[in-house]
Formats: sequence, C-alpha cells, structure tokens
Amino acid sequence: MKRLRGSDVMNLDQTRRHFFSRCSMGLGSIALGSMMAGTKGLASSTSSGARKPHYAPKAKNVIFLFMAGGPSQLELFDYKPRLTELHGQPIPQSYLEGKRFAFMDSSHGVKLLGSKPTFKQHGQSGAWVSDLLPFTAGVADELCFVKSCAADLFNHAPAKLFMNTGSGQFGRPSMGSWVTYGLGSEADDLPGFVVLQSGPRGPRGGAVNWASGFLPTTYQGVPLRGVGEPILNLSSPKNISHADQRVAIDAIRDLNLARLVETGDAEIQTRINAYEMAYRMQTSAPELIDLQGESKATLDLYGVDPSQPSFARNCLLARRLVERGSRFVQLYHTNWDSHGGPGETLEDDFPKRCREVDQGCAALVRDLKARGLLEDTLVIWGGEFGRTPMGENRAKTGRNHHIDAFTMWFAGGGVRPGMTLGASDELGFNAVENRAHVHDIHATILHLLGMDHEQFTFRFQGRDFRLTDVYGRVMHQMLL
Repeated sequence: MKRLRGSDVMNLDQTRRHFFSRCSMGLGSIALGSMMAGTKGLASSTSSGARKPHYAPKAKNVIFLFMAGGPSQLELFDYKPRLTELHGQPIPQSYLEGKRFAFMDSSHGVKLLGSKPTFKQHGQSGAWVSDLLPFTAGVADELCFVKSCAADLFNHAPAKLFMNTGSGQFGRPSMGSWVTYGLGSEADDLPGFVVLQSGPRGPRGGAVNWASGFLPTTYQGVPLRGVGEPILNLSSPKNISHADQRVAIDAIRDLNLARLVETGDAEIQTRINAYEMAYRMQTSAPELIDLQGESKATLDLYGVDPSQPSFARNCLLARRLVERGSRFVQLYHTNWDSHGGPGETLEDDFPKRCREVDQGCAALVRDLKARGLLEDTLVIWGGEFGRTPMGENRAKTGRNHHIDAFTMWFAGGGVRPGMTLGASDELGFNAVENRAHVHDIHATILHLLGMDHEQFTFRFQGRDFRLTDVYGRVMHQMLL
C-alpha cells in the first residue's frame, strides 16, 4: 500500500478543481462519480474505496469485545494458587516500589486477596478458565490467551483512550478509524466502523474512543443502537416521500460539490459521503437489526431475546455486520470496575457482568466458525487494564486498577488457537514472560490485517503519525 503524502493529495485536488471549474459537463453527476472513484486513493469508507494491504492478510475484519472498566484476570483466566495461599498477608514491599495506583489511599497497606472462583483446565489445550465463564471455557481450544498484557495509564478514561488509539492524548485516531482508513470497507450501505454498547452506562471517555482524530471524519466509528431506531435522526419525517428526499439530498450534494471544487476541503467530501451513506442506511440499518430471519437455534445459541437489548444481541449483530462487509465492529460492555464499592463488588456484581457476556462471546466464536467466517475475522476480548493481586480498603471485596499484567484473548483471523502466551509472576503482579504491551497488541492486529505498522502512517502537523507511535513489535508466537 502506498500512502499518499500531502503534496500528492494537493496536486490531485488542484487537478480535479481545475477540471470541474473549467468544464461544463454536468457538474453534479460527473463530479460525484469522479469523487467517489477518486476516493480509492484516499481509502473511501465504501466498498469502492477498499485498498490493498501491504501484504496478504490473515484477517479481513475485526470484532473487538471491549470489557470497559478493567475485568479482573485473577478471577477469570490467570490462575494463581500461590496468591490464594498467601491470602490476607501483606504484599512484599519490593512489589510496590516505584508503583502508582488509581486510588492510593485504598490500595497502600492492603493485603493480598486470593481468588474465590474455582479454576479448571479446559479442552485439549488445558487452558485455565474459572467457573464464572462456563461458556467461554467451552470454546477454550479456539482461543489464544495472552496473560502478559501491559499498559501505561491506570485511570479509566485515559487508559481506554490508550487501548483504542495508542495514546492517552485526545485527538488521535482510534484503531477502527486507522483500519478503515487503511483498508476501506466492503460494506456498500453500512458504515465500515460500527460501535455497539451495552451495560449500565457508556464507557468513560465516550466518543473519543471511536473518533477519527486527525483522519477524515468519514472514518470515525458510528454508534448503532440494537433496538428501536438504529441511528437517531436517521429516518425521514412521515410526510416526506422517498423521491422528495432524493431530490433534497441531490440539491445538498450539488451545493457541497460547488464548495468542494472551490476549496478542496476534504471534510466537505466526507459530508457528501455521510449524506449518501445515511440515505442508503435508511433501508440497510433497520434490516440489520431485524432478527426475524435468524433461526431459533441461532437465537438460543446466543441466548438472545430479539425484543430486548443486550450484549448477546450485540454479538449477534456483530456477526451480521461482518457478513455485510463492515470492517471493524467494536462492542463496549460496562461496568467491570470492581473496587468493592456499591455496584462494584467482586462477590455480587462481578459474577453478574460475567453472566451478561459469557454466552454471547462463546456463541460469537462458535457461530463465526460454523459459517466459515472465523478464519478471516479476528475476535478480541479485553479491557483497558486488569486488577491488582491486593484487595482494597472498601466496604466489600474489590481490587484496584492494574497495568503491569492482565489477560486478553484472541480468536480467528490468523491467530493460533488453543494457545496461552506469556505469564505473570506467582502473585499475578508483573508480566514475566513475553510481555505484550498495548503497542505490541496493536502492531500484531495490524499485521494480521496485512498492514506493516511501521509503514502505515499519516502525516499531520509536520510529522508522520502511526497507531503504534514509535514502538510496537509483532507477536509472531501467537500467529499461525
């Protein structure tokens, strides 16, 4: 893939503006056709704009199951019998030297907290999974567990931003935006980057987690509601006919084209694309969320009530989206923040979160595989960080934020199934084998999509930016 530099884009825009300003050949239709064809070089968000990757990809699509709030790896995947043996004892001071935590007053001087769930090994791979995730345990041989993940930021909003954009600073493009910018989308009438949300509230940080940053806004994530009107304000008023709406959109398009010819502003092109996409989505979006065509066996597999919003329903919608060509689908489910306060206890609330997502996650993997989609769809499960081996000084049991060792799992899309990569120490505090930093995770995801993370850049404010900043290595051990 050859990246267009600023001078190339300027010359392209100048040539196009000159042509349209000098030739009277039906400006509206010709300009629109040329513009849409021309976006092949600028990675359009439609199928006509899909670009070639650097090399043959293993994955074509991504579904990121984002557990917002930081799920505790010590209650789910990272079995630590030694931690249980030392329950109630102070953590050695050597672990805490130079460390900072999100809530210093409730985390210093606290004791080690053993894990209460029961762990067993599952499948031929012998992967450790707790009894809180029985459905996930059933697909353990399809998953690659990475138990040595590490991040840089320990507060929710900046940590989510870091996991999604590779930076804790506002204004950087999200991973979904990078991917759709680089590869385009195969969906003609749905966005290339779609966001689905569930849980008691939205993720901290909100829309910046799926924003396009300095990339054209056509690549930002589009939040899609699972029930009701899929996108607010998408439908036309009842007294406006389809034909009348087409006339209005064409008139707006021509006005925007005239301004585009005059200024060459790429955001005007984005605006035109948005109008056209919204027009097509008036039909495609309601069809997407209508599950009447799904069999009872499929609905039962996911545990979905078609009339009710849920994480499991969003998992099914994610499968339907990648079937229809969407490139990057991200599901956010809250609230995994388990400090021990009201609504955030490990005893009561954490098992509820597990029940809300377990069946849907496993069903998605099974369903994709049964339909032949798992081979080129990369499924990712994880949050912005993990939890500490120590408890917290709260009313009930909880753990603090922890960035030095947490677990994520991956499936499909060229990832080696039935594998565990990396390890933390006997207390689950530090990654001690095959440390997988967020930049390494991003580099590996782009690699699976056929993108060289060091060459995949965008020039902005005088420098070349990339998702992995100036870091990152591909974790080849976990790849087929």
